[in-house]
Amino acid sequence: MVNDEDMRHLRRCVELAAEALAAGDEPFGSLLVDGAGTVRAEDRNRVASGDRTRHPEFALARWAADHLTPQERAAATVYTSGEHCPMCAAAHGWVGLGRIVYAASSRQLTAWLEEWGVPAAPVRPLPVQEIAPGVIVEGPVAGPAEEVRALHRRFHGREA
Repeated sequence: MVNDEDMRHLRRCVELAAEALAAGDEPFGSLLVDGAGTVRAEDRNRVASGDRTRHPEFALARWAADHLTPQERAAATVYTSGEHCPMCAAAHGWVGLGRIVYAASSRQLTAWLEEWGVPAAPVRPLPVQEIAPGVIVEGPVAGPAEEVRALHRRFHGREA
């Protein structure tokens, strides 16, 4: 169940996604929060550089592998504006991170992109549980999901 603290962290993810958009990048943002509730790291999408693997969830998994013990990683939560793609879900699982809370699901994003006539991504948008079945996942979350939709709509030039 998503609580007030989860909502606060998701709002920060939406802010990071907006920062990515303002920088000319796809609007995704993520936080890594430890078991005590402290934000340990945050990042936003950086794929505009040409490296399509520069997703914030992947960067946070790598950061966690370098800076947290296995026990700390398992107790951590990754908050993100959009559900992990298969690459990021695999990194999350391999590093042994804990719970994921996301604003918008891959299914929602795929439907929005189809609605706007945006070509499909080169990687199939599978749910996190199909890639990392042991991870606890919560989302989508109404409110932040609508904000994420608006950011993607702007990125794809589909202003209402």
